[in-house]
This record gives sequence, C-alpha cells and structure tokens, in this order.
Amino acid sequence: MCSFADEFAGTTLDRSRWMPQLTATSGYHIGADCYVDDPDNIAVGDGVLSLTVRRLAAPRTCTSPAGDYEAQHTAGMVSTWSSFSQARGRYEIRAAFPATSVAGHHSALWLYPRAPSPGLAHPGEIDIAEMFSNWSDRVIPYLHYASGWDATVTNNYCMIDDVSAFHTYTLEWTATTMTIAYDGVPCVTHRINGTSPGSPSPFDDDPFMVVLTQGLGLGDNSPTFATPQVGTTKVDYVRVWQ
Repeated sequence: MCSFADEFAGTTLDRSRWMPQLTATSGYHIGADCYVDDPDNIAVGDGVLSLTVRRLAAPRTCTSPAGDYEAQHTAGMVSTWSSFSQARGRYEIRAAFPATSVAGHHSALWLYPRAPSPGLAHPGEIDIAEMFSNWSDRVIPYLHYASGWDATVTNNYCMIDDVSAFHTYTLEWTATTMTIAYDGVPCVTHRINGTSPGSPSPFDDDPFMVVLTQGLGLGDNSPTFATPQVGTTKVDYVRVWQ
C-alpha cells in the first residue's frame, strides 16, 4: 500500500508534505553553507523539485542558534518532519545530481528518525544515496547505527555512468534486512544487528522521515574557487509503500 507520494506537479512546494530546513531555526549545516527557504534554493517546476546550493557574490552572516557564522553559499533541503514518517517498507526516489566532477557539492537522499527512541547508542541514519562531486562516477549508500558495536555499512563502488541523469534509488527495509539498489541493481544488502530486546536497533521500530539535501561538502570534497557557483539536485518523485 502506498503511504506517501509526491510527483512534484505544479509550481510550488507542497508544504503539507515538505518542510524546508532552515539553519536559522535548527542550526543544521553540512559545510560552510547556510540552509534557507528561498526560491533560489528550493523550487518546484517542470515536474521536478529543485534543490540548489548557490555561491553568493559576497559572504553574509548565517544566523544559527548554535552561533552565527559567515557563509558565502546558501543551500536547499526539505524533509517530511511535520507530515510523514515510517518504519520499514519500500522507498523509491528518482533524482538527478549536479553535473560536475569538481569538489565542493554534496547531495543526499536519506532517512532520519522523526523522534529517536531514548537510550540508543546511535539514533540511526539511512543514506539511500549520497553524491560527492569529487567522486562523480558513483553514488554512495550509508547505514549508520550502533548496536553492540559501532556500525557504518557502505559500498563505495556503486558506479553510475552519469549522475546528472535521472536514476531510480530505492530502499527495501524489512524487520531483518535493508537493501539499497540503484536502477534495480542492489548496492548494499545488510542484515540488521541488534534486533533482540536486550540489544535494540533504531531500525526496530522508530519511524524515519524522508530528507532531501543539496549543500556543500567537507574534507576532500570541500569547495574551492573552482567549484561551480551553482549545483542543483532535481527530484522527479518520491514514493513510499508500507
């Protein structure tokens, strides 16, 4: 049964489904970027959601409850925090990432718990697809959680011929396993650890929200003067089934 869907028809973001992420209220940012609710960064048109990181002509103060800072990039991010969350099921996102192989841009299609259960060693995070522009020949999945031991499950070798073309990214999440596939080809299949009562996992029962992000990178993927001034992730649709 379909539990959530958005085909991004029309010309405006459906705010009954999606909430823009704002650094000013949440303090969230990836690198030296500032998440804002602005049509230059979050827009719907031509059947897609466009999330854009954009270099400004000059740095400006980014307001944050964690402390204001100077940022020369604004970024775009939305989530279903206020409208939808679910544990397990099938998640399917058709998206296209920025067309660059120069370091600096970071895109992500991911899930995060709406309200993590107390007492967990790690709240859990499911990165269905992350694109780091300095590794633009692949898209990378990550499962982050701790259950008896620290666990980061990934596969750095899921190659994509053209990340700027639309591809279908899926997660199949059952009570015992997670499978992430790109265009129907499995990339990661993982048996969830810690499903016993004495060793809980965030993937046991916690409902997760859908998050879509376009921002800046860190470390080896930090922006430089060569980084394109604009980078956009386009999302054709998001569909979820129970």
